[in-house]
Amino acid sequence: MSDLSVEVERAAGTAVVRLNGDLDKITAPLLKQRLIDLANDGCDTVVVDTKRLAFCDSSGLWVLLEHQRLVRERGGALRLSGVHGVLRRVLDVTGLIAAFPIDSQLVE
Repeated sequence: MSDLSVEVERAAGTAVVRLNGDLDKITAPLLKQRLIDLANDGCDTVVVDTKRLAFCDSSGLWVLLEHQRLVRERGGALRLSGVHGVLRRVLDVTGLIAAFPIDSQLVE
């Protein structure tokens, strides 16, 4: 069974979204809804902290790509932080690493 926790911290128009667990077909809708809620609330600058993300499949990657497109259309940005493991490998292999600004330091 997949499990994902999504914690959101907001400050001055920016949101930090901390992921913990597996981002996959089962849990991707949870992240998608949280990101949509942020966008609908006017938050178009998002940092997704993935340092505690254990796994990410194509469903999770698609949610990140969709939201990246949405915030760019609104003049915002989606950044990734703490990219490692499976997510890093998938981004590297697919060339999608170029689609996301990646913070070299982890979000604290």
